[in-house]
Amino acid sequence: MNSPPLRTLPDRLRQAILFELLGVFLITPLFTLASGEPLLESAALLALISLVASLWNAAYCTAFDWLEGRLTGRRADQRPQVLRLAHALGFEGGLLLFSLPVIMAWTGMDFWTVLVTDIGLALTYTGYAYLFNLAYDRLLPIPSNS
Repeated sequence: MNSPPLRTLPDRLRQAILFELLGVFLITPLFTLASGEPLLESAALLALISLVASLWNAAYCTAFDWLEGRLTGRRADQRPQVLRLAHALGFEGGLLLFSLPVIMAWTGMDFWTVLVTDIGLALTYTGYAYLFNLAYDRLLPIPSNS
């Protein structure tokens, strides 16, 4: 079975940058409200996590797309809804492992408070990731001849 075309590096970079910029803009006010941290501190923390998430996003999405393509012969923009949900949950679960210690160190909050806060962020971003990637795939599909 031939592997289907993947997104190009420039396309993947555009996707990751748009995802993170829009995410920080949308999530910072919610995080500020939920955590009690000042707005600028929240924005700086979320920007740092966003940088980590961008690197994770590029690696995770590329690996997921490659594996899915190898196993199914399907392009990522043709992904069924159930797999889109699994993709979003896997991404956020992996990011949780990276972000938990960063939030603890930055805010000084205890483990359980940060865990609940981080899970709230992960759930919020899971929904956001699902909607963002669905819209991205619909607006910017992968060319068949890439």
